[in-house]
Amino acid sequence: MALKQTGNDRLRVTHDEGKMPPQIQIPQVSGTTSHWRRTLRSSFQHYTFVDYATQGYLALVGLIVLCLHDHAVPLWPLLLAAHAAGIGLVHTLIQSHAAHPNNRGLDFLRHFYPVLLYTGLYRETGELNHMLTAGFLDPFFIRLETHVFGLQPSLAFMDRLPYLVVSEPLYAAYFSYYLMVAGVGLALFYRNREQFFHYLSVISFLFYVCYLIYIFLPVVGPPIFFQHITDYRLPAEVQPAVAPTFPAAIQAGLFYQIMAWIYHTFEAPGAGFPSSHIAVSIGTLYFSFRYLRSIRWLHLAAVVLLCLATIYCRYHYVVDVLAGGAMAAVLIPIGNRLHFKFRKVAESECSLSQPIPS
Repeated sequence: MALKQTGNDRLRVTHDEGKMPPQIQIPQVSGTTSHWRRTLRSSFQHYTFVDYATQGYLALVGLIVLCLHDHAVPLWPLLLAAHAAGIGLVHTLIQSHAAHPNNRGLDFLRHFYPVLLYTGLYRETGELNHMLTAGFLDPFFIRLETHVFGLQPSLAFMDRLPYLVVSEPLYAAYFSYYLMVAGVGLALFYRNREQFFHYLSVISFLFYVCYLIYIFLPVVGPPIFFQHITDYRLPAEVQPAVAPTFPAAIQAGLFYQIMAWIYHTFEAPGAGFPSSHIAVSIGTLYFSFRYLRSIRWLHLAAVVLLCLATIYCRYHYVVDVLAGGAMAAVLIPIGNRLHFKFRKVAESECSLSQPIPS
């Protein structure tokens, strides 16, 4: 190859006779790498924010168990296997529904599977919350409430109003939490699937963050004054001078008995701070104001009563209620933003995957 001077004092490249021009080597992505990238992208093409949140929670808690289990979690191999199986089943469900969108059974499971996981993941926190903390943190919260209020509001509230006419509406309001979560979800499911996925994304996000906190900050709440918890006793200085009891008139109430059965059957010791009842009920209220405006004021009244019931019915400390409200105020906007961000990403990937018409 030779360089010739042109009349314009510019260099021009020429090639010697009989020689091939120089080749510019452009790095090529191997077919295998490109195939794996396409496969990975297609595997997550149908994921929404709630899917990423659920899979992320299952993976994160599995990693926590693997690294921190020690002697506090004797069944940790089973929990790891359950989390791995859960991740696989959720992924399979998402892909199966994408392949068979008209199958009603798959359609229901695809939309509601996080709801089916809530109770199990909640109960699991009671098995994991002693990996880093021995016992419970209730003595700190009891001292804090005594310092701020001069008494225990969660005990004094019922003592001041020990009447069935007061207790039953409040226990009913506390029970309405389950109706809020299921009722708003079903209403949006049949009304608009996009609105339902928005609801499910934010509510699941609230649940998962609460569950993570329960694993690291075990707080029983006021039930610790009444329940016998194996291998744990409150320090003497935070025990009430007179052992608290539930008035007989209140125990005769229907909703008192319903809630007593629910807590005896499903409660996870140490899942008190923050109150997921408060955080999630405020989350459901947000969606009533956004999408189900015809019930928003009735729903608001139920949430206000529920906030009072958490203390009157002796399920939570006041600080648990305040923390639950703070969680809702912080996490609902974050959940909204993540939901719509992931939806835009999914829509752009779907559009890119569509064949270009010839």
